[in-house]
Amino acid sequence: MFFDIGAGEILGLAILGMILVGPERLPKIAVEAAQWVKKARGLATKATAELRENLGPGFEDLQPKDLNPRTFVKKQIADLMDEETPKPKVKKPAAMIDPDLL
Repeated sequence: MFFDIGAGEILGLAILGMILVGPERLPKIAVEAAQWVKKARGLATKATAELRENLGPGFEDLQPKDLNPRTFVKKQIADLMDEETPKPKVKKPAAMIDPDLL
């Protein structure tokens, strides 16, 4: 469900809303709240699209969660770890047999 809210919580919020606002004004307030949510989603979508456009090529897969500093650092470290860097080969010395033991 939305924000991990179950049916019991929604029912409790509806009852609390009827008590605080009143049953006659509750539908109007619910419609206004839905309009605000729709408007906020539209603004967020538009801002993300403008950001992608202004950043230019290479940022087509940009997500808003990528702008979080923690996520950004984790992604950069993961990219660095995925790159194959040539590791110096360590040559092991051949086993030597002591001639006195023979």
